[in-house]
Amino acid sequence: MKKLLPLILVLGTILLGVFSVTMGSVKIPLEYLYNLNEAPKYMQTIVYDLRLPRIVMAVLVGMMLSSSGVVVQTVFQNPLADPYIIGIAASATFGSVIAYIFNMPDFMYGVFAFIMSLVSTFMIFKLAKKGSSINVTTLLIIGIAVSSFLGSFTSFSMYLIGEDSFKITMWMMGYLGNATWEKVCLICPPLVFSLLYFYMNRNNLDALLSGDEEAYSLGIDVNKLKIKMLSVSALIVAFSVAFSGMIGFVGLIIPHTIRMITGPSNAKLIPSGALAGAIFLLACDTFGRTILSPVEIPIGVVTSFFGAPFFLYLALKSKRGDK
Repeated sequence: MKKLLPLILVLGTILLGVFSVTMGSVKIPLEYLYNLNEAPKYMQTIVYDLRLPRIVMAVLVGMMLSSSGVVVQTVFQNPLADPYIIGIAASATFGSVIAYIFNMPDFMYGVFAFIMSLVSTFMIFKLAKKGSSINVTTLLIIGIAVSSFLGSFTSFSMYLIGEDSFKITMWMMGYLGNATWEKVCLICPPLVFSLLYFYMNRNNLDALLSGDEEAYSLGIDVNKLKIKMLSVSALIVAFSVAFSGMIGFVGLIIPHTIRMITGPSNAKLIPSGALAGAIFLLACDTFGRTILSPVEIPIGVVTSFFGAPFFLYLALKSKRGDK
């Protein structure tokens, strides 16, 4: 099962993607997918320009959020750590809103989001650090505080935007309906870079699981490694937020679930977690846009529906473990 898991996830993503193409307010007959050129023109437009970019975007963003969750949980050595819970995503949101206010090109949304998330990541890391360890309670409190503080600026910015603020509101709830092939191309480089970088450092990340002192004894510069890992995590969270909005709990649910199957080894956890994140987010987006078709449920609402109870379960489990 463990060895076949990546293959199962890839096949599952492909099958779900085919199913997702056919579903929606306009049904696409399955036979047209074999030869789309024979389909009516409007169906070709729907598939090529609307559904396929959205499906690919869901897969890529799911991989981004899940892989960042794997690394953040490893760095903080706690399953409750998540880029959204500890405030990184709220910082990225604020950066993206600033780019929107100044009417910048799409790529700059990701750049501004990255700058803001990078600053908040280091601030949270420094404040939550106690000696050589991370105080989880402090981490969560600081994350909530940062999210609330920057959220107030984001809300004020939306007030200044005026009538167009509805677009921001929809985006902040998590929305993939604006996916285009151009945006897909923009998020591919940071995703490929981050996955390769995480995988190249898989052994160092494994060493962190044994504790900072053990990692030091193996010749690893722990603080430098953590800073690098959090920086790259902030990069992919920033670009995912910039182009898909706030989609929470993916980086919490998926790494924890896959870890129970593959074990803690990052050599298996990073690729399997990324693939599982892809299929999970694609499933959530397909569910959100088809269950009440033609009305769409924002994907962030769907992931929160599954994620909030899961987070509560982990919190209660952690509490029982402390006793």
